[in-house]
Amino acid sequence: MKSPFLLAAAALYLTSSSAQTQTPPPMDDHEKAIAAEIGKLRSLPDDEWTKSVGSVARQIQKLPGSPGKIALVSHLGNLVTEGDAGQDTLQAVASTLADVMRAAPNVELYDALARLVRYEHCEVSLDNPKYREALAKLEEDDKRRQDADLTLTDLKGASWSLKSLRGKVVLVNFWATWCPPCRREMPDMEALSKRFGPSGLVILAISDEEVAKVQPFIAEKKYTYPILLDPGRKVAEAFAVQGIPKTFVFDRKGKLVAQAIDRRTERQFLAMLKQAGLE
Repeated sequence: MKSPFLLAAAALYLTSSSAQTQTPPPMDDHEKAIAAEIGKLRSLPDDEWTKSVGSVARQIQKLPGSPGKIALVSHLGNLVTEGDAGQDTLQAVASTLADVMRAAPNVELYDALARLVRYEHCEVSLDNPKYREALAKLEEDDKRRQDADLTLTDLKGASWSLKSLRGKVVLVNFWATWCPPCRREMPDMEALSKRFGPSGLVILAISDEEVAKVQPFIAEKKYTYPILLDPGRKVAEAFAVQGIPKTFVFDRKGKLVAQAIDRRTERQFLAMLKQAGLE
């Protein structure tokens, strides 16, 4: 039987704005080993990452209810979309999140679950009003993105407008130099730009950092697609961007046809572009 005290303690830890400064929830040796595996995920190449994240997801799914399990699935819920995890793994994480919230309704993981359901096509059954609110907010965010425009200047001084690019397939990517998942997907975007540019693809990569940080980074990496600056975050706010990387693909008619809530691999980018008619 799950301890209500332990579940409540974990909920308090996970929902506190100062959780990073608090003592983490207690974990047994097996849970600590899983936490160590999670800590290594970002350092793995894509093929190993896919295998490891799947293994971690299933290990967490099998754990009995505990503060450690809640903390682990919360952490993994934010990492599992950083690449091509596969539908089975995404579903395992979504199902575990839902199971945890059924056992402890005060555990506030509904935002992570809502993102997996809406954007990663996972399926769960959860009667939780805050979860329903989270889904409704994502739907409203998507409506804002469909109507959003942007007018920004790139590093070379050229001005870009989304609506002026009708007739092109436009991939809008929000990123930053300090963001490891952002940096990891940029070489794939460069390859896509060169491959599909002649067919009408335009990639607009938007950063809210200062030019003094962005310019040297791009010069070193030699990326050639347009890098736009959004210092006041007005465009990021118009697109309801709260975390990065985020990617939105608009077809030639200006319709938002695909989006990603995290880092994408080349295969995943290709699937998004296919929805806009590029393949």
